Amino acid sequence: QVQLVESGGGLAQAGGSLRLSCVASGLTFNRHTMGWFRQAPGEERTFITAVSWTGDKTFYVDSVKGRFTISRDNGKNSVSLQMNSLKPEDTGVYYCAAAALPFKWTMRSEDIGSWGQGTHVTVSS
Repeated sequence: QVQLVESGGGLAQAGGSLRLSCVASGLTFNRHTMGWFRQAPGEERTFITAVSWTGDKTFYVDSVKGRFTISRDNGKNSVSLQMNSLKPEDTGVYYCAAAALPFKWTMRSEDIGSWGQGTHVTVSS
């Protein structure tokens, strides 16, 4: 049974930082593109960042580029999202996602084989 367990969400002030982590089990981790999606209040879940199997390639949507950093540790089956310079518009539920596909820069919801349970991030102004 595949499980993606997230941690690290919470409350931050604008300009602050948070680090999200996701630990995977039940899958061949180093053969999965890993990513993070975000669902803002009242909106659909959208892709924000992905990392390749070996971690050598990453992609960020423009809204988080330069502020967020995705990384993975295949030895620990984990992927992290370091979020700096947080803005109120970063508020939402963040989902870890795994796709059994080679890195293709972005990730589509229909390609996701496994989702984390979601972790809440609230950024106050």
